[in-house]
Amino acid sequence: MPPTTPHAGKFNSCPPYGNNNHPQPQSPYRSHTAPKPSRENVYNGAYSVAENPYDVPQPHAAYRSSSVSSVNANEHHYSNSCAISGNPYSLPQPQSPRQHSTSCPGRAYRHTSNCSSSSSDQSCRNSGSSTKARLYGHSITASYGEMCYHDNSLVSASLEALIQHLVPTVDYYPDRSYVFTFLLSSRLFLHPYELMTRVCHLCVEQQRSGDALLDKIRFREVAPKLVQLLTEWTETFPYDFRDERMMRCLKDMTLQVARGDEYSWRAMQQMTQRLIKRLSALGQYEEAVAALNAVAQERPASLKSKQTSAQRSDILSVCDDPFILAQQLTHIELDRLSFIGPEEFIQSFAMKDPLENHKGFFRKRKTSNLEAYVNWFNRLSFLVATEICMPVKKKHRARIIEFFIDVAQECFNIGNFNSLMAIITGMNMSPVARLKKTWNKVNTDKFEILEHQMDPSSNFSNYRTALRGATQRSETAHSSQEKIVIPFFSLLIKDIYFLNEGCANRLPNGHINFEKLWELAKQVSEFLVWRQVICPFDRDRRILQYLVTTPVFTEDELHLASYESEGPENNMEKDSRRSLRSSLLHRENRS
Repeated sequence: MPPTTPHAGKFNSCPPYGNNNHPQPQSPYRSHTAPKPSRENVYNGAYSVAENPYDVPQPHAAYRSSSVSSVNANEHHYSNSCAISGNPYSLPQPQSPRQHSTSCPGRAYRHTSNCSSSSSDQSCRNSGSSTKARLYGHSITASYGEMCYHDNSLVSASLEALIQHLVPTVDYYPDRSYVFTFLLSSRLFLHPYELMTRVCHLCVEQQRSGDALLDKIRFREVAPKLVQLLTEWTETFPYDFRDERMMRCLKDMTLQVARGDEYSWRAMQQMTQRLIKRLSALGQYEEAVAALNAVAQERPASLKSKQTSAQRSDILSVCDDPFILAQQLTHIELDRLSFIGPEEFIQSFAMKDPLENHKGFFRKRKTSNLEAYVNWFNRLSFLVATEICMPVKKKHRARIIEFFIDVAQECFNIGNFNSLMAIITGMNMSPVARLKKTWNKVNTDKFEILEHQMDPSSNFSNYRTALRGATQRSETAHSSQEKIVIPFFSLLIKDIYFLNEGCANRLPNGHINFEKLWELAKQVSEFLVWRQVICPFDRDRRILQYLVTTPVFTEDELHLASYESEGPENNMEKDSRRSLRSSLLHRENRS
């Protein structure tokens, strides 16, 4: 039976290719001291990967709130009707902030009993609001004004009530899980700039009493909580502040705070400095990726003669050890993951903003880092196919296939599922799959096991089981190597997309479906945990440079290289080769 988790049936470490005297690195599962993370830059000093712009406590931590009430197991829950990825995993899940339960994480950010005791509690601020409670078996449904709770868990509310619920007062501060959830998904309903403007305005206005001295005293008391809210916003969603209007609003609030509380003013200044530093790191990263992509756009050696391609370096001449190459792939994966903002998952399907041409916020695409990571997956797939189709000799092609199979299994052992899937995808591309004479020289047993692990049937149930196993290992890790979990990213995006599409944003009464927002936040918060891991492996600058800059074939060039490696088998393939030669020759002459 093939292994189903990283714990069961782990592959043995693969021998190096070429130099038999090369020392064999140890698997992260073996007992040894983990190497310290290297802090040298991967792309010739283009940007510092060690400086994670999101190196802050992650919002999911607040999900451990002990105030969350347990709910009857028979209660009807959102996931029964909306979640698309509920596979019946047999692997037992540990209790964790990410474990799904009928009581969504962190919902008890304001206990309903406060409504009767605190006049500042937002759910009771409306003078005309009514309180209703109904008992169903062992669960309670209650409404406070325009906010509806089920067993102390917020399930729906009007947009205005949710915005008001985010505003801190002297004796109230929203639970951190609510802050993260609403800041993440509010962009489905209004622009971050509009939300920030309204929150800051409400926070200031509700302190006004008509007495200037009393107003100053009251604002001085609430200022630290306002600074705390803005700090969580800037540290968790810093990319929102690429909008010049957001920075201008932040500056205005700094001046407002400076009039009443020097301590809070200094905290605002420090927060702004950290924000600018993170945005600067993001700019450097984007410039580095753009430069790397420009180098990678160069075309490989001419296809008119396969002999000329022999002068080109191949992957085995750069790295002949599967474990080391898997380590370097993991570096690239974690580097690029660290720059993806959590809001990019939501903005990828958020409503189109009417101010889309505003020069500040929309000068750069709001999902550029997410798209860059997806492009990396595609590049790695095409790199694998190029390396296999390029060699003239069949023996050499078979050797490279076996090498990439071993790299893929080492990625599996590490927990790097994205590189694993990219390699499998590259080896299953039709220009590679049709090389039957080459594949006949390859032992495909290990490859078939890996394909079984990533089999898309039953909504990738085998992969999801392995991912849960890797996540459980990460939660109990004793070394930084065991913490690594890099999901198959395209499937993660698909899950979040269908979760959004499968459930309405608003209920028939016009309320926002906050159950859905909890689920979106739960999936994105899990990604934040995986993203914050620093890769513990030593960097190899030469290998990294090769992986991200070496030119790769286009799909047409791959097909032609495949035909030149192993000739056409039928008239259709002969016609295809003739057409490709003509098309590519015409393209070269034009360029």
